[in-house]
Amino acid sequence: MIDYLLSGFMAAFSLSIFPVLVLGVLGGVILGALPGLTATMGVAILLPFTFSMEATPALVMLIGVYIGGIYGGSIAAILLKTPGTPASAASVLDGHTMAIKGMAARALSIAAVASFIGGLLSTIVLIAIAPILADFALRFNAPEYFALALFGLTIIASVSAKNIMKGLLAGTIGLLVSMVGLDPISSVPRFTFGIMDLYSGINIIPVLIGLFAISEALNQLEKLSANQQDIVPKFNHKVLSFLDFKKILPTAIKSGLIGTAIGSVPGAGADISAFACYNEAKRVAKNPEEFGNGSIHGLAAAEAGNNGVTGGSLVPLLTLGVPGDAVSAVLLGALIVQGLTPGPLLFTQNPEIVYGIFSSMIVANIIMLLIGFLGIRFFCRIIEVPKIIMIPIIIFLSIIGAYAINNSMFDVGIAIVFGLLGLVLNKMDIPSSPILLAIILGPMAETNLRRSLIMYDGSWSFLYERPIALAFILFAVFSVYSTLKLKKKQRVALEAALEKDDL
Repeated sequence: MIDYLLSGFMAAFSLSIFPVLVLGVLGGVILGALPGLTATMGVAILLPFTFSMEATPALVMLIGVYIGGIYGGSIAAILLKTPGTPASAASVLDGHTMAIKGMAARALSIAAVASFIGGLLSTIVLIAIAPILADFALRFNAPEYFALALFGLTIIASVSAKNIMKGLLAGTIGLLVSMVGLDPISSVPRFTFGIMDLYSGINIIPVLIGLFAISEALNQLEKLSANQQDIVPKFNHKVLSFLDFKKILPTAIKSGLIGTAIGSVPGAGADISAFACYNEAKRVAKNPEEFGNGSIHGLAAAEAGNNGVTGGSLVPLLTLGVPGDAVSAVLLGALIVQGLTPGPLLFTQNPEIVYGIFSSMIVANIIMLLIGFLGIRFFCRIIEVPKIIMIPIIIFLSIIGAYAINNSMFDVGIAIVFGLLGLVLNKMDIPSSPILLAIILGPMAETNLRRSLIMYDGSWSFLYERPIALAFILFAVFSVYSTLKLKKKQRVALEAALEKDDL
């Protein structure tokens, strides 16, 4: 294995592969930073260009786009409150708050370092224990997926700690949106109102663009028209300090490992991982009230968690031939086009390609870190652009991003509707993140619950008869309990402070 890895590193730095890898990562960062242009789309767009390439350069370029795209989403999330990808939605919670406090450079550098740690850890784990993680992922069936989705839905309470009832209302809206389309079991149309475009459901990308990008642009436009002034914000160019690095390192390592484990489960992508890691970091934090108000631990957890998926998702792909997420599904097609068959035999028949991919992933994460740091000053200039110029650009890019998903004006309409909804919810102090979380996890929970009931002839015994499912159910209960306990503690502290002020 060591020999193959060394050979892989030599190949990664060769003139035939290294430029391709750099271009892949850089292209991924740019695509990820643009609203609606996800890592999946970037890999899919570039796939036809790899048909005439050799196997290793082709796969390395696509993986570079994947790694760069997941990180790139954090740039727009931090600077513009516009997640470039669904995986970066959790980064908005603390990253954008830091940016509007004048700490954009610090937030971007923390995101780059945490992304690097998460991606590097996931690659190391992929190299070391891929067969073990693959075996664990193989144990998942409908009951385990339902329990995992249920645990994910309890995160709504955590990200809505300021007002749990408003968070639950937002989550309910998300669940209702997720039910639009054909029934996953019986294929009966639900809430389609005879509109053919709704039969395939509501795509998450236009919803994401509307809730975060368009709503924020409209909000800023309203403020601009009310104040009649365009104040260009100033910020500190100072990046993360060594003390910041020491503080976020344990959180980033833990979140990277959690992200790797979640990524190794087929169907559980970077968006789920980011929120799960954010929730776990908040649960164990000494000052959980800082989360949502510019916590470096919250930003580090979200970024390390979503980048941890990059290596984890390749575990079932390479060892079992089962894609872990949408990007690895495209990579599966790339492997087949190159005449390779994913699975156990790939490690014995084509080890030079497998370990070449592993080595290139390590190099790609280093390149991503360098691009992240070298681009900070350039990225931060975005926040200094006058809003009167930036707002139309954001709206234009948002509309293009929504249209580009399916070349459909209907998706543009969806983005605008959810943009207006996000604006109204913002005025009512109702968070948007639970809506996105519920839309992601709702179909997963519903489909696998119904499959589980079919498997067990209508019995709910699968909730306690299957150890992995039971473990996730207990995690869900504990997550809700710890959030309620935290809220009670904060209320008591607030009452004590008010009483002290009265005295």
